[in-house]
Amino acid sequence: MHDEQNGQNPALIELRRRLADGLAQARLTKEQLGVQAGLGRTAVSEAFSPKKRAPSGATVAALARTLKLPVEELLALQRDAAGVGGRGGERPGPGRPIAEWEPHDLEVHPAGPGQTATGSGASGTRALSGYVVREHDRVLSEAVRDVAAGRSRIVILVGTSSTGKTRACWEAVQPLAEKGWRLWHPFDPTRADAALEDLHRVQPRTVVWLNEAQHYLGDRAAGEGVAAAVHHLLVTPERGPVLVLGTLWPEYAQQYTALPAPKEEDPHSRVRELLSGHTLTVPDAFDSQALAAATAIAEDGDRLLADALTRARTDGRITQDLAGAPELLNRYQHASPAAKALLEAAMDARRLGVGLHLPQAFLIDAATDYLTDTDYDQLTDDWAEQAFANLARLVHGKQAPLRRTTPRAPRRPSIPSIAADTPASAPAGPVFRLADYLEQHGRTTRSRLCPPASFWHAAHTCLTHPDDLYNLSKAAGRRHRLQWAHLLSHRAADYGSTDVLCLMADLRKKDGDWREAKRLLRQAADGGNVDALHDLAEMREEVGDKEEAERLLRQAADGGSISALQRLAFMRMSAGDREGADTLALEAVGHGSTGALFLLVLARNEAGQQERAERLLRQLADDGNVSALLHLVMLRESAGDREGAEALAQKAAVQGNANGLYNLAVRREEAGDTVGAERLFRQAADHANTDALFHLAVRREEAGDTVGAERLFRQAADHGSTGALFHLALIREAAGDREGAENLALEAADHGDTEAPYRLVMRREEAGDREGAGRLLQQAVDHGCTDDILETLWPHGLDPDGTPTPPWQPSEYAPPEQHVPPGTR
Repeated sequence: MHDEQNGQNPALIELRRRLADGLAQARLTKEQLGVQAGLGRTAVSEAFSPKKRAPSGATVAALARTLKLPVEELLALQRDAAGVGGRGGERPGPGRPIAEWEPHDLEVHPAGPGQTATGSGASGTRALSGYVVREHDRVLSEAVRDVAAGRSRIVILVGTSSTGKTRACWEAVQPLAEKGWRLWHPFDPTRADAALEDLHRVQPRTVVWLNEAQHYLGDRAAGEGVAAAVHHLLVTPERGPVLVLGTLWPEYAQQYTALPAPKEEDPHSRVRELLSGHTLTVPDAFDSQALAAATAIAEDGDRLLADALTRARTDGRITQDLAGAPELLNRYQHASPAAKALLEAAMDARRLGVGLHLPQAFLIDAATDYLTDTDYDQLTDDWAEQAFANLARLVHGKQAPLRRTTPRAPRRPSIPSIAADTPASAPAGPVFRLADYLEQHGRTTRSRLCPPASFWHAAHTCLTHPDDLYNLSKAAGRRHRLQWAHLLSHRAADYGSTDVLCLMADLRKKDGDWREAKRLLRQAADGGNVDALHDLAEMREEVGDKEEAERLLRQAADGGSISALQRLAFMRMSAGDREGADTLALEAVGHGSTGALFLLVLARNEAGQQERAERLLRQLADDGNVSALLHLVMLRESAGDREGAEALAQKAAVQGNANGLYNLAVRREEAGDTVGAERLFRQAADHANTDALFHLAVRREEAGDTVGAERLFRQAADHGSTGALFHLALIREAAGDREGAENLALEAADHGDTEAPYRLVMRREEAGDREGAGRLLQQAVDHGCTDDILETLWPHGLDPDGTPTPPWQPSEYAPPEQHVPPGTR
């Protein structure tokens, strides 16, 4: 190592010479340089001093950008000067030093017009406003302090579009830049593939950047694998410390953390476990304290914040303003009829499950019925060309309402697998992407609308991706548009969707056509669908063919089906093969199966091995399995160890699951310990347990405290309690706020209680309000709330405009090679 203090490090000498030359050319004092670079006086002084050690990468990067010097070249000199150039031939882990990243390359929204640096080799920069620290930033700072002290952490920020999630992550990691940490943003060839490929290579002192984490954790093929790899990274001490940061929209967080219904597949078990206790909510708006801090920064000369405050101070939506969201909304609201029709078709496509890349041909065909007759008659021959050109114009924040995009072609070798669906070819012709903010605006404002006929027709004729068609067929079915659901499901099957074949098989089972159901499932299984194998196994088991059922289940388990593993374990247990059942169940538990965990505990209890059962649960709990911890809670309670049960329940609550506290409260209440039960109910409520909040709200209501009850019901509702939402709907209905009641009932449906709107419909019918009942019924159907009553009201379904569909006869599905051209029969 060269003696830096005595000036014998050539790289450091060259680095300081180039910084000094840049300072002279810029005609700045060191004090002025520090102000413009956002650095302290000491950091700048030491960077130029021959008596000091090499400056940090973050300092060099900031100085280089301000002096318009080539950032990468100076950072290379800095690494060589500091002796961290990677000598020795060891392959570095993924990522690069944090100081080498531009925030916009990590998808931080620019807050102002582009500012391109001049000079040879200088990198372009884009403006960011001053940063306002809020409550979630303090939690992030704690996580950063933990990793700096050697403890790995994961934090996933949850908030709606353009609320500052990614910027918060960027600001949080800056202290780590000074400590030489790396940052890795897995992106190519796809986010999920890149993460799965290289997570095992992540080295200590690395930030893993999972912005828009739905692209990693929600990937159908790789999401669970990514979650498992991240979990392994976090719990392996010798691989730490690492910091995993991610962002999610609330609807994705809700989707991944929701428990599946009984007997349903659990597609996000590992993701749910990973997120449990590690999500951090980012509010939509600045509170009064944050607004005051923003005002102070603006008054200190931050023009971007000052401008944003003039527009958004009233509602506090500062980050959305900075990201360009208001202008996007303005462009939508004041668009020409043709441009607005394209945007609304795109909004509906995204909210109903079509992928990011929307084919131009689909949008053009879909848009026509969004227009009034007058607007349609006034369309010119080049209406679409003009509308797309208008929507491609950028708004503040360099976003466009609807922009043309080029999907990245996959660059991985083709490896045979048991993937559920055949990869679809890229759509012919140009494709477009809707701005995130407008997408979310559409999800909110258009959720109760059913798209018009042109939308469904365009989907049927223009879309080719099997997942898009399958998702739209389900969306049509949920809205009781049965004819379009039928046609789209057949089209999805034509393009290789095996999921839709399973859906068709379910419908055939309901109709009693077991032969056709079996044929469809066999076709899906031949296409690699493990769910189809599982369903075929169930059918064989029901007719007593256990040998064939087990063979099919093993095939499904080999393809990654956790429910098949669990069912195999039950079959082995029933056959008396306890050792085989244990092996299978432990494997299923490792993938998050609570049913298999119950089987293991039950088997040991039946064998009189209670201590062994508890030892197994403790081992799994120590490995982070919260379900095992909850089982232990009730075992300790049943054994009379009330104190131990409470301690375990508190531990589970700290990990994000307060069900143990709630269950103990119920057990104590049943045993007559009302004081102890009330204490535990309150503790569970303090951890946002919705059942406990609902219980306490009912108690308040029974005691006559209607204000306190409604506050608790609202608190439970805010955390997703469908019971609380419907109870609030009844309160609003009784108070005469019919619109408020409808909103809450439909919100309950969004959280899983699809019967809530129909219960309110029945109450209105019973009260003689047929008009109000009919209006809510139509809203519920268009919103996608299914109910058996719809089959009675409209046996043939509804047309897109809400009128009953004339009688029609569904056809059996035939593969494309068996299609018969019209007129040949």
